[in-house]
Amino acid sequence: MERLFAKSAFLVEDITTEHVRGLYGQIDWKDRLIGILGARGTGKTTLLLQRLKMDYDGSYEKAIYISMDDIYFSTHTLVDFAEMFRQKGGKILFIDEVHKYLHWSREIKNIYDTYKDLQLIFTGSSIIDIHKQEADLSRRAIFYELQGLSFREYLQFIGVAEKLPRYSLDELLDNHMKIALHFTKSFLPLQYFEAYLGAGYYPFFLENTNTYLIRLEQVARLIVETELRYVDGFDVGNTSKIMSLLAIMAEQVPFKPNISKLSEKIGLSRNTLLQYLHYLSKAKLISLLEMLGHSVSILQKPEKIYLENPNLHYALANGQPNIGAQRESFFLNQLRNAGYLVSLAPKGDFFVEEQYTFEIGGKGKKTTQIKDVDKGFVVADDMEVGAHNKIPLWLFGFLY
Repeated sequence: MERLFAKSAFLVEDITTEHVRGLYGQIDWKDRLIGILGARGTGKTTLLLQRLKMDYDGSYEKAIYISMDDIYFSTHTLVDFAEMFRQKGGKILFIDEVHKYLHWSREIKNIYDTYKDLQLIFTGSSIIDIHKQEADLSRRAIFYELQGLSFREYLQFIGVAEKLPRYSLDELLDNHMKIALHFTKSFLPLQYFEAYLGAGYYPFFLENTNTYLIRLEQVARLIVETELRYVDGFDVGNTSKIMSLLAIMAEQVPFKPNISKLSEKIGLSRNTLLQYLHYLSKAKLISLLEMLGHSVSILQKPEKIYLENPNLHYALANGQPNIGAQRESFFLNQLRNAGYLVSLAPKGDFFVEEQYTFEIGGKGKKTTQIKDVDKGFVVADDMEVGAHNKIPLWLFGFLY
């Protein structure tokens, strides 16, 4: 146990607090049971260690960071550790990667119910389905999801501005020209937007931009090879087929999948392929798009498939990614990460919040496809400032 205290202290001492995610300020850290979910690479571990450093630095006996893939927990239970930690004066237990520990939800529930003076803050993969766990934590824990960096956060991380405001979708649609003009007085957004689309979504770009895409490809492979193993019924023997599936989608997305042909091409049954598409979506490697009101069940064929964020286009595609697919991926990603309902539009590309229609394209994109649509907008790349119902693509990076 002493080794875990020493390891925690070392990690806290080594962490930097120069760049802190926006979610940090949105979490109510007073709650006794907090769950932070998110995809691999988005910075969940960093967030825990920053909390420890900024609020409990030096209080190594009261607060500790542990990871459930530590070899210690191959021979010790989390419940026993929590009991010993509390007996030594521990108050706050930061638990990383709970999905890698069998019966994690049951043991966290037992700790929470037994030790009223112990606070638990844990992280887990976005593949976790809380309502399917063996113990119901939904009534006990407050859950948050850590997304990748928005374009707004990216600009803050690279030092373009110390603090940039967030806007609601309605604010952006009503005042996009005024907002864009305000920003362009301070910086040139298009100067940074291309870099963000290529290598700015995951915070680890700060470590080494030269190897970013190599590392991102490794992250995608790790998700398939390790994290999907924790999904009930997942066959690890199919990992190579899933990587082939991702490679196919990287070259074709967004596309309307022919499930029968796709399953035949990669050697998976139709139902197995649909299940894997569902889990790849939960793991934040792809995004599935449906018509409004259509079923989103695990065996329902999606209308369209996108890579989850534009950086994945560069990491997984052979050669230059399709710019149109990348634009649509960015728009869908930023809207969904900000909590908006996005579905496939009858006309145009996206139907948002059951009222707005968006057509995505380049600077020269016309309004022809949405001319008869109420509340229709063109979202254009390579444009600093828009006018009327034509809005710059980069501005949608300020929704969260």
